[in-house]
Amino acid sequence: MKNLKVTIPAGEKHSYTIHIEADTLNGVLAEVDKLCPGKRPFIVTDKNLVKAGHLKTLLGGKDVPTYIIEPAGEISKHINTVVAIIETMEKAFFGRDTVIVALGGGTVGDIAGFAAAIFKRGIEVVQIPTTTVSQADSSVGGKTGVDSTISKNAFGAFWQPKAVYIDVETLKTLDDRQYRAGLVESVKHALIADDDYFQFFLDNIDAILQRDSDVLEKIAFSNCRIKAEIVEEDPTEKNRRRVCNYGHTIGHAVETASGFNLLHGEAVAIGIVGAGLIEHQLGLADNEQLDLIKKLLLRLGMPVTIPKEINKNGLLDIIKRDKKAVDKWPKFVLIEKIGTARCVDGQWAQDISKEMVKTVLKKL
Repeated sequence: MKNLKVTIPAGEKHSYTIHIEADTLNGVLAEVDKLCPGKRPFIVTDKNLVKAGHLKTLLGGKDVPTYIIEPAGEISKHINTVVAIIETMEKAFFGRDTVIVALGGGTVGDIAGFAAAIFKRGIEVVQIPTTTVSQADSSVGGKTGVDSTISKNAFGAFWQPKAVYIDVETLKTLDDRQYRAGLVESVKHALIADDDYFQFFLDNIDAILQRDSDVLEKIAFSNCRIKAEIVEEDPTEKNRRRVCNYGHTIGHAVETASGFNLLHGEAVAIGIVGAGLIEHQLGLADNEQLDLIKKLLLRLGMPVTIPKEINKNGLLDIIKRDKKAVDKWPKFVLIEKIGTARCVDGQWAQDISKEMVKTVLKKL
């Protein structure tokens, strides 16, 4: 087993450990009992995890109250789902002695984490990520939230987990599109923090696409190492943690404009190319660098341009409503080169004009 400690600064909720090992899902509830003695577990998962058999494996024959989100996916990531979870716990007389166990991908983790943050003014949550997106990014760092009818993650809270348990074998039940799209978050980490990790992707793409267990553990550990180091410095995204939004500002807008027909990773891939075009406009990158990034994204089967059916005219308005926007416009995260995020005067996100973003959207 590989373990990583995430040390949250004094004044934040608490520090925790990320546990990474294959074929360990059936033992996680026992570990939760040891970690949270005297607390009652309440599982939040979705229909996909039931179908894949992961809920059954986690339970191991135990009878643990469970809320199953249905339908699975972004369509259920709204405040009504959170209300339903909380009211289900209330009806079963759960209180502040509860630990929510989030079994699933990024959507499940975000919903369950947010429910934990606001139920009885805050209870523990344990994250068990089962997708490439959640194992790479969303399960670590305490970002939780749900969408409004207008934008992504409009309701949310920073709520650090009590622990994270990653069993990479769960990735082998994902359909190919979900699996590949989720790898974009790993590529993002490489771009903002580790050029050797980017090269690892280029050198091992076949083994990655074949879901080799050793390679999957390497990816999980590399992602968590990068994310943990950033979160430790800036747990509530006041500055440096913004680098984790690389590609996401345009990506979230494209995802929303698609009516969430595009998967998160597919939209972020387009956003990464958009960021690369901005970097090119600013003279930070040449064509060779952007071509190399696009080559890897295409090898993963990701789109690198905005699909024709998406109305580009509405993208600027969505960007104006980005949750990080100030005065109706967000700052943008860029890279100096592969493996190095750009920092200007101590700030990890920069002002980019609307005119330049309009130009980039046309090129996309």
